Amino acid sequence: MSTSQAVAQHLPYLRRYARALSGSQSSGDAYVAATLEALIQDPKVLESGASTRIALYRLFSKIWNSVAVNGKPAAGDVNQPVERHLAQIPPMPRQAFLLIALEGLSEDDAAKVLDVDVPELRDLVEESGRELAAEIATDVLIIEDEAFIALDLEALVESLGHRVLGVARTHKEAIALAKQKRPGIILADIQLADGSSGLDAVNEMLRTFEVPVIFITAYPERFLTGERPEPAFLIAKPFQPATVSAVLSQALFFERNAKRRERRAS
Repeated sequence: MSTSQAVAQHLPYLRRYARALSGSQSSGDAYVAATLEALIQDPKVLESGASTRIALYRLFSKIWNSVAVNGKPAAGDVNQPVERHLAQIPPMPRQAFLLIALEGLSEDDAAKVLDVDVPELRDLVEESGRELAAEIATDVLIIEDEAFIALDLEALVESLGHRVLGVARTHKEAIALAKQKRPGIILADIQLADGSSGLDAVNEMLRTFEVPVIFITAYPERFLTGERPEPAFLIAKPFQPATVSAVLSQALFFERNAKRRERRAS
């Protein structure tokens, strides 16, 4: 396998990580592009003895952390105590959390990416706080037709301090539930058993109100092509509870920060 082929197979996942870290597809992709440019200039980066994926993530992290603004907490006055706490979470703990919970790296590999030892990596993950989801409690709509998965998601969401508005198995049920009470976030399967689409249901909702959405699918690579606008938050089946926790926290964190920026601009 050529170097370009070896790198290409990891790019969809690096882009997912970059979007979760930066909060937007365009910003995340800009950092991935910078990573590829650096790799072209110095291909020996991949000859460090680490796997291609770890070497690629390590190079990305060096570039992301080298930008001064990424090393600072959000600026400005924040009225809500919870939002103030979230805005002050340093980027290194957030990176450690995402590498473990979202990207599924081992502690050893995540430590290599961030250039720290394993004990420090564990401290960073602890600092990031799995309590984030509980501190940003909201109403959750689950769109999932597989009963056992839906039950797992419902139990997990409630254990994190959120409230489940309901579980929809079809497009029609999802729209009906959203009309009863507007959700604060949506967890949506893409392909539903009756042939309807969770993606279509979400797009219909987003025409009337804005809400962060986390899509869950067994085929994430189909939606990480770079050929069209992509879901900002995507979880692969089968998922780990820590992954759902991490992505919920990140989605709500960025959604609240975006609203705060809009209020300042108005």
